[in-house]
Amino acid sequence: MPMSLVPALDLVLPGLPEPTINVAPHNMEAEQALLGVLLYDNAAYERLSDNLQARCFYEPFHQRLFQAIETHVRKGQLAEPILLADEFKKDPAFEELGGLRYLADLVDRAPPAANVGDYARVIFDLSLRRELIRIGGDIATAAQGGNDEKRNARDQIEAAEQSLYSLAESGAASSGFVSFGDALRGAVEMTAEAYSRDGGMSGVSTDLMDLDQKIGGLHPSDLIILAGRPSMGKTALATNIAFNIAKKYAYEIQPDGTKKTVQGGVVAFYSLEMSAEQLALRMLADASGVSGDRLRKGEIDASEFGRVRDAAMELQNAPLYIDATGGISIAKLTARARRLKRQVGLDLIVVDYLQLVTGSDLGANANRVQEVSQITMGLKALAKELSVPVIALSQLSRQVEQRDDKRPQLSDLRESGSIEQDADMVWFVYREAYYVGRAEPREGTPEHLTWQEEMDRLQGLAEVIIAKQRHGPIGTVRLSFNSDTTRFGNLARDHYFAQARNIPSDE
Repeated sequence: MPMSLVPALDLVLPGLPEPTINVAPHNMEAEQALLGVLLYDNAAYERLSDNLQARCFYEPFHQRLFQAIETHVRKGQLAEPILLADEFKKDPAFEELGGLRYLADLVDRAPPAANVGDYARVIFDLSLRRELIRIGGDIATAAQGGNDEKRNARDQIEAAEQSLYSLAESGAASSGFVSFGDALRGAVEMTAEAYSRDGGMSGVSTDLMDLDQKIGGLHPSDLIILAGRPSMGKTALATNIAFNIAKKYAYEIQPDGTKKTVQGGVVAFYSLEMSAEQLALRMLADASGVSGDRLRKGEIDASEFGRVRDAAMELQNAPLYIDATGGISIAKLTARARRLKRQVGLDLIVVDYLQLVTGSDLGANANRVQEVSQITMGLKALAKELSVPVIALSQLSRQVEQRDDKRPQLSDLRESGSIEQDADMVWFVYREAYYVGRAEPREGTPEHLTWQEEMDRLQGLAEVIIAKQRHGPIGTVRLSFNSDTTRFGNLARDHYFAQARNIPSDE
């Protein structure tokens, strides 16, 4: 150091204020108090909300201690200082804090168990503040250049929004690794929920019995591709499922004030092809049983108008939210879904249809296959992030029309590689009556009589071909279809009517 700088330092240093060290917000006393209560009375653990997890504690040893208490309690074992001290005898932090004496002091100074919820709220709130500070620092670093020079500002906003959403939902910006014990507990809870429900489904019911039986309902985090040629009824089936789920919505208020869906669900419907009014008209025709064509033309009588009015009153309170933005980007779609879940909740997302969604900027050399791959990956990531099923409609290539058997196959999906790979389930809608109807022979011929018999047999029938399912069997489900109201329904069966009327069936 040059000699000329030394006097200057001597002059400046004495006048400087004492250096301050910024410490992340925490409350050691609250952590000690809560752990002391749990060690003194294990039953107090039942009063804690699911939001409080080991990572919420500031002191690393407190994280490990809370995890050990939680493990003992969930196994039905006693969690007290002497038993826990044996687990931590090789933990350097445990010995540094005082070993068994430290755990005994926590118990001695434990406040009343009635206050455990207050301490838990303080600890959780401070953990959120620490995560907010960290996220804010990451956002500032990324915006200034940092290590993210290749990402544009919109990508950085999307990443920041995702981190903030995850923090608001789970208390952590990213979940990272999950222990097998936690994953196993979630699987057992899902099984118990399916066992307790009528019909034994762990997913959300579509209200189409044969379809539900085949797939077990719509499962959180699943991406379902619903594909078909034009006029097969893709949008109609998606609309029917969305309406069936929304109209049955019921919830319970949890102790922390949040809503838990117990039946049906809140639905987000991205209608990129039809306007919100056109989609609503379809649902009105479905609910009222009045032909959609006659509704558009106004060719209805007084009794039908009364049915339409009653159906509209029933529909207006259904938690079905329609976004009719044309050409919406996958980034905007994701952001709006997150916002809807935060504001009112969300249990199902429907995208009509996949090829109308746009991707983010992939550069000048990108092609449509790469863009569709980005979109399907984004939808699958969204399903996992929000823990809701996503139904994405997709077009099929024209090669279906060139075969004698018009039933779709996985290879018929446009840009099929990424769609087939990312999807958990692939459904095809197929109505044989559509193709037979286009091949009508000349009237008065024997062929026309045969054709008419075939049309009578096929009229009102539709198939949903489950061509891929990660969690269950593939196969074909037969449904009824009313072309006037574009409604899919359950096929009438003798034993169903017998059960409903409590009379013996012929089977």
